Amino acid sequence: MKRRNLLLTSLGAVVAAPAIVHAEGKYPERTVRLVVPFAPAGPTDIIGRKVSEKMTGLLGQTMIVDNKAGAAGSIGAVEVKNAKPDGYTLLFAPSSTHAVNPTAFVKPAYDAVKDFTPISSICVNPLVLVVHPSMPNTVMGLVEEMKKNPGKYSYASSGNGSILHLASEYFKREVGGLDVVHVPYRGSGPALQDLMSGQVAWMFETFSTTLQQHRAGKVRILAYAHAKRAPIAPEIPTMIEAGVPGYEAYTFNLILGPAGMPQPIVDTLDQASRKLMADAEMVKFLEDIAAVPTTDTTPARTAKFITDEIAKWAPVIRAAGVKIE
Repeated sequence: MKRRNLLLTSLGAVVAAPAIVHAEGKYPERTVRLVVPFAPAGPTDIIGRKVSEKMTGLLGQTMIVDNKAGAAGSIGAVEVKNAKPDGYTLLFAPSSTHAVNPTAFVKPAYDAVKDFTPISSICVNPLVLVVHPSMPNTVMGLVEEMKKNPGKYSYASSGNGSILHLASEYFKREVGGLDVVHVPYRGSGPALQDLMSGQVAWMFETFSTTLQQHRAGKVRILAYAHAKRAPIAPEIPTMIEAGVPGYEAYTFNLILGPAGMPQPIVDTLDQASRKLMADAEMVKFLEDIAAVPTTDTTPARTAKFITDEIAKWAPVIRAAGVKIE
């Protein structure tokens, strides 16, 4: 009898322990909205939709993506800032809203730290230095060519103040300065097209966007801007290995809420996020698109990451003279 009671007690404990301990036994009771501050079909949207699909299962309530594009992500960020802090409106924050805009905008529409509750880090999306095939095939070879021919070459970006522009300015600074013309485009697509046609010499771009063209010989990726090589292309060196000490440049994706969210709700989302980032399928999905999963996500780590990224990019933005009205 005693053994039977112990067994029933153990089984009861198993049944009573759900995958996620819901905040106050209630949250979430209805659909959770994940605001993606860019248009559909881009990298942030693609990752956000995978996150919402997985979080739906973990939270036991539907999480939907709501695209609110405009003003380099500021429109979506402001919508979340102004939302009720009840956990039903969250931001899928990229580097533009929480690394670049706080310094680049003359009058930011929000405070990237004070106006949001950090919840989790999902991934970083490292950039690559990519050149036209006629250019030198190493990073230091490219730098030498630029320095031997000041003013002769140009580099492309997806627009003034974009992370691709800032990564290039950061690169120029870290290699001792380069006299090279910046050609801003309206998006990375036309910039990459002109790189492939030889109109510009080099640019920084996301790995997933350029890997196919690299393997087809249309462009050449010189280095990967992350501390470790990418599993999907381990033959490509990091920028650090290629001769630029400490150089890392990437976009990122975080989950944030409005400021003032109750701690039990934050805890529920934190617990779900940890399970999400321990999911082998989620990790593989991110690695397959050349993103680096954040497998040790916590609200505290996310908060520190935001302040570190703002501090990293602020001097680059100021030195480049970027001011967005």
